[in-house]
Amino acid sequence: MIVVATSTRADWGLLTPLIAEFKKQGITYTIIASNMHLIPEMGMTIDEIRAAGEDPVELPTAGANISETLANSTRMHGEWFAANKPDAIVILGDRYEMLGVASTATINGIPIIHIAGGTVSEGAMDNAIRNAISQLASLHLTETEKCAERLERMGIDKENIVVTGAIGVWNTLNVTLMSREELQESLGRTLPEKFFVGTLHAATLDSVPPEKQMEEFLAGIEGLMEARPGYGAILTYPNNDTDPTPLIALLRDFESKHPESIIVVPSLGMRRYLSAVAFSEGVIGNSSSGIVEVASLGVPTLDVGNRQNGRERAISVIHCDATRGAITMSLSLITTPMIKGIAAKRANPYFKANTPSIMVDAIKAFLKR
Repeated sequence: MIVVATSTRADWGLLTPLIAEFKKQGITYTIIASNMHLIPEMGMTIDEIRAAGEDPVELPTAGANISETLANSTRMHGEWFAANKPDAIVILGDRYEMLGVASTATINGIPIIHIAGGTVSEGAMDNAIRNAISQLASLHLTETEKCAERLERMGIDKENIVVTGAIGVWNTLNVTLMSREELQESLGRTLPEKFFVGTLHAATLDSVPPEKQMEEFLAGIEGLMEARPGYGAILTYPNNDTDPTPLIALLRDFESKHPESIIVVPSLGMRRYLSAVAFSEGVIGNSSSGIVEVASLGVPTLDVGNRQNGRERAISVIHCDATRGAITMSLSLITTPMIKGIAAKRANPYFKANTPSIMVDAIKAFLKR
């Protein structure tokens, strides 16, 4: 039995094609859902897992702060591992609670299959956590050749590294997207004539407080809306790397000020998110999805601030400082015919055909060894 660990809406959406490939190839698996999936205020996204026909193990690890959540994650996963003794565990990326999962898996002698190691995101603590998980892992499924090279420089055996491409890119090219009408019905709102899709997470290594980051972000969007009537945005909640409550309050207040132009939702889920992006003028914020996946939808991205610094990116990804003036100006830039034309080429360094099957073949070969 292989455990697939998921703690947020983002990693669940990315893991779904891997789960489908497990089913296709007859591999026994168990999904463990924890942290943000089980928080009502964050959208109770475990319901998305159940809606996909899965029956996940529920571990309510969310605590009053990051340290408590990390401790809960280590303890609860460790107890489950000791009782159930899985053959391996799949961990995607760099979430802080996954460091606890990886640590207790190592202590319990459970091999770790790590997806998306070797990536760089200099503006967040995720970078160090990702590297720590890589050092604990036994099999490494990387998004690009450069990621594989970084892992080798970290002392990881080349034989245990397989370049698979980014699983999120596979999603963008294979998920059946919703129509504009279906998307509006699902949201229960009329979409603005032209809109962006945005998420701003706390840049945890930035000296600017998260509330100030969000204020500048929203003011930058507002600046474009004032200059260009008819524009709006669909904005999703940040994750809980820091207390999201004040950030969510800012988002909701912004929505109340602009009820015809701004739509705020806790989580879009993978299919709604990709559908919204496909109809949008571009993606804005500092989520990795804007860097990794969006280029394959032919849509530009405005990467805000330093959270994703160092990450490989397509030419259609534009960067700007996390200030209202820079954001307003850059939003105007990504709507120009030149940038739209570049994005329409869909060039993406994270693309590789057949990513899920490459991953599962690598996992099967590893387990045989």
